[in-house]
Amino acid sequence: MTDKPRLTTTAGAPVSSNQNSKTVGPNGPVLLEDYQLIEKLAHQNRERVPERVVHAKGWGAYGTLTVTEDITRYSRAKLFSEVGKKTEMLARFSTVAGEQGAADAERDVRGFALKFYTEEGNWDLVGNNTPVFFVADPYKFPDFIHTQKRHPRTNLRSATAMWDFWSLCPESLHQVTILMSDRGIPVDPSRMNGYGSHTFSLWNDKGERFWVKFHFKTKQGHKTFTNEEAEGVIAKSRESYQEALYGMIEDGRFPAWDFYIQAMPEAEAEEFERKTGWSAFDLTKVWPHSQYPLIKVGVMELNRNPENYFAEIEQSAFNPSNVVPGIGFSPDKMLQGRLFSYPDAHRYRIGTHYESLEVNKPRCPVHHYNRDGTTPFGLRTNPDAYYEPNSFDGPVEDPSVEEPPHRYSGDVGRYEYRAEADHYSQPRALFALFDEAHRQRLFKTLAGAMQGVPQFIVDRQLAHFDKVDPAYGAGVREALAEQGKDDAQASLTTSHAAAAE
Repeated sequence: MTDKPRLTTTAGAPVSSNQNSKTVGPNGPVLLEDYQLIEKLAHQNRERVPERVVHAKGWGAYGTLTVTEDITRYSRAKLFSEVGKKTEMLARFSTVAGEQGAADAERDVRGFALKFYTEEGNWDLVGNNTPVFFVADPYKFPDFIHTQKRHPRTNLRSATAMWDFWSLCPESLHQVTILMSDRGIPVDPSRMNGYGSHTFSLWNDKGERFWVKFHFKTKQGHKTFTNEEAEGVIAKSRESYQEALYGMIEDGRFPAWDFYIQAMPEAEAEEFERKTGWSAFDLTKVWPHSQYPLIKVGVMELNRNPENYFAEIEQSAFNPSNVVPGIGFSPDKMLQGRLFSYPDAHRYRIGTHYESLEVNKPRCPVHHYNRDGTTPFGLRTNPDAYYEPNSFDGPVEDPSVEEPPHRYSGDVGRYEYRAEADHYSQPRALFALFDEAHRQRLFKTLAGAMQGVPQFIVDRQLAHFDKVDPAYGAGVREALAEQGKDDAQASLTTSHAAAAE
C-alpha cells in the first residue's frame, strides 16, 4: 500500500482505475454506468467560469500592508490604528481591454486591485495604474468599454471606434495622453504605481470626514517598454507579467510600494470647485500636490504566490463597496456606479455567495442573514435566527460604527462634470513634463494608433491636441505625415516585388 492519498470521486468514494473507461468487452461501447467517467467529463465542461468583461487577463499575489505613520486623525479604521500594524492582503494586476489570451505587454491601462483582510471586514481598493480615467460618469462607461472590445461585424478591435469616442469626449484627453506616453507599457507589475483613482473618504472617531485620494508608489522604480521593445517581448512570451511577478516572489525579491494619501477637509470641496472650475470628485482630474501634498501611510509588500491560480486569482472578487468603519465613499459618479456594477458582476460570474470563497472570505467573524442561492460555501447560521429582528440570539446592528452623514446636497437632475470643466489644462501640464524625445515617442505612438481611422475623426481629435498645446497637435500631424510616407513606400515596394514575380 502506497503512502500517497487515495484517489476518490468528488463524493469521496475510492476510484479503482483512472486509466480506462468501462466498456462491453475490449472494443465495445462505453457504459453510461461508468459514473467516474461521467463525473470527470461533466466537470471538465464546467472548469471555466465566464471571464471578466474587463480586466480579464490578470496576475496576483499575497502580501502585507505595514503602517509606518500615524493617520488616526484622518481615519478610525482599525488597520490604521497604530504604527507597525500589519494587515494581510491580496493584489491583482490586470490589463483592461484584452481577453484572457491577450499578451501581457500590450499598451493598455493596468488594473491595480487590492484586498485587505482587516479585523473589521475586507477593504477592497479597486483602482488602476493611472490617477485618472477616460470618463467621469458611469452612464458612459459601457459605451467606452464597447469601443475597447471587438467590432460586431469584423470581430476585430476597432481604432475607429476608439478615436471616434475619444474625440467626442474631450474629458478623455488626460488619460489618453498618459496611455499613449512612455507610461503606457510598464515592463511588469512591480514597475508601476497604483492609484485608487476615485475620490474616497476617511472619517475619524470625532465624526470628521476627509475626502482622500490613495496612491501606491513603486519602490522598484518606473520602467517601461517602447512599442518596439514590447513587440519583441510579445514575440517571445505572451505571459511576461506572470513570469516576472511569480518569478521575483519565488526568488525572494519581494516587490513593494509606498502607500500615501492626499486629504481634503470635507468642507473644502465646494471652495475647491469654485477656485479650479472643476469638481474634486471628477475622475478625469488629479488634485494638485502643491495644494494637497502626499501623506505617508505605510508600505505594501507582496511576498507569497498563490497555490492555485484559478481558485485564488481567477476567482478573486474585488468590490469597491467593501469598506470598513473609518473608510467611506464620495459623490464621485464613477465610484458610485462601480459600487453596484462590481458586486453584480461577481454574483453573475462566480455565484451568489462569491464572498464565501476562501480567497474572498473575510478573516474576521461573519454574521448575516443572506441565505440559500448558489455556492453558499461554509455558511453556518443559527437555523432559528434566519430573519431580523428575532428572539433567538441572531446577529444585531452596531450603531457605534455609523458613518457620519455627507454634507453635500442638491436638486435631482442629470448633471455633468464635463459641461463647464476645463479638460485641457491638466493634459497640458503633463505634456510640459515630457522632454523632446518623450514627445516624439508620444507623437509616433498616437499616429500609429490612428492608422486606418477616418480623416474627419482624426481631425476632430487633432483639434483637441491643439487646445492642449499647439506643439502637441503639430507633432502628431507631422508623425501622421511621416507614417503616410512610410505606408506609401511600403506599398510601392510591395507592388514592385509583385511585378517582379
